[in-house]
Amino acid sequence: MPAVAHVLVIVQNLPVPLDRRVWLECQALRSAGYDVSVICPKGPGDPRLEIIDGVRIHKYRPAPAAAGALGYLVEFVYSWLRTTWLSRRVWRRQPFDVLQACNPPDTYWALARYWKRRGVRFVYDQHDLNPELFLSRFGEPTGLAGRAQLAGLRWLERMTYRTADHVISTNTSYRDIAFARGGLGPDEVTVVRSGPDTEAMRPVLPATDVLPARRHSLVYLGIMGPQDGVDLVLDVVDELVRARGRQDVCATLLGFGDCYEDLVRRSHELGLDDVVTFTGRAGPEMIAEHLSAATLGVCPDLKTPLNDVSTMNKTMEYMAYALPSVAFDLVETRVSGQDSCLYVPSGDVSAFADAVELILDDPERREAMSLRARERVREVLDWRPQRAAYLSVFDRLVGRDPSDPAYVPDTPDELGRFVRGRGPHPTPRRQPLGA
Repeated sequence: MPAVAHVLVIVQNLPVPLDRRVWLECQALRSAGYDVSVICPKGPGDPRLEIIDGVRIHKYRPAPAAAGALGYLVEFVYSWLRTTWLSRRVWRRQPFDVLQACNPPDTYWALARYWKRRGVRFVYDQHDLNPELFLSRFGEPTGLAGRAQLAGLRWLERMTYRTADHVISTNTSYRDIAFARGGLGPDEVTVVRSGPDTEAMRPVLPATDVLPARRHSLVYLGIMGPQDGVDLVLDVVDELVRARGRQDVCATLLGFGDCYEDLVRRSHELGLDDVVTFTGRAGPEMIAEHLSAATLGVCPDLKTPLNDVSTMNKTMEYMAYALPSVAFDLVETRVSGQDSCLYVPSGDVSAFADAVELILDDPERREAMSLRARERVREVLDWRPQRAAYLSVFDRLVGRDPSDPAYVPDTPDELGRFVRGRGPHPTPRRQPLGA
């Protein structure tokens, strides 16, 4: 094994460093002494090769937007071939020891098998559950074609589990599915949550021109795809401004995705152009400005087979900026947000608007929720302990000493157990024989 291990990270659905989770992983590996290369699609204006903070990022032109099963197949095949070609280029420059593939899609197990013949270890970083994503978008299939597609997704997931030397899950719900569907054991799966770096993501004093004066800003941050429910944010704003007559509310939607143009068009049709702002792709500075200036964050993800067990990054990112939030009631969103968020029944726009008004009209509640949000994300959900868990996977696979100490989580239960177990324990007083 070379003195410096080399990790190749494959991402298909977002460019790097725009994919914040993957970029945090790359930075963790680099700071621990690993060489890191990345293969991902280009973003607008991106070069074919970038070197950022020592990470070599190889980029290819993304496939045309997919439409229907055939379109997705073309996208997967195109991306797989481009990634395979680039992986050979990376290898020629410097052989890699570990290949990490981030899904979706679950197609890179076949590439991993090719490289495993050369001694490369394979880490599967499971960001999404593709069978649940299919069910969330299309429902339980009734026709032969739909059943075949769902069966194919389950087969791809199963093959990825079987090929992986180790699986990284974003939460315990995903871990349990790796146990149940993948047949994996506890020592083969590590939970690495997508916690924000709370030293980098923290409130800043916003520029005075970020928001219109005397308005509460509702903010959405994230991808705008069919399963993300961003259209419901427009319904909530319409309910507050048009139906309830509030003149003190506006909304800022940061992000992009397949539904972006449709959302802009729908906002115009609803007559919300004066109160809804779409920023498009948002970098760290823009995110910091808008989330620091906002009053609350909105989480419009509907209760679906996928969303219910997925960790929503936006929830924790709102918390990093001391923002309370309103969300539809999902299992993993409750795990992240706890009492820094108000939860309403899935799809109930009126209840969502009620919860928003409850926060807007109660400054004391808003302040308390804001403080709890920042406290929880900093002490429990921060990237630091996740970083240690992430690095431990690679250290074990390449046979090196741990890169990070095993941090004790700053929670009363965990810290209490640590304190009680520290130092020598008193031995029981001896009793006389026959006593």
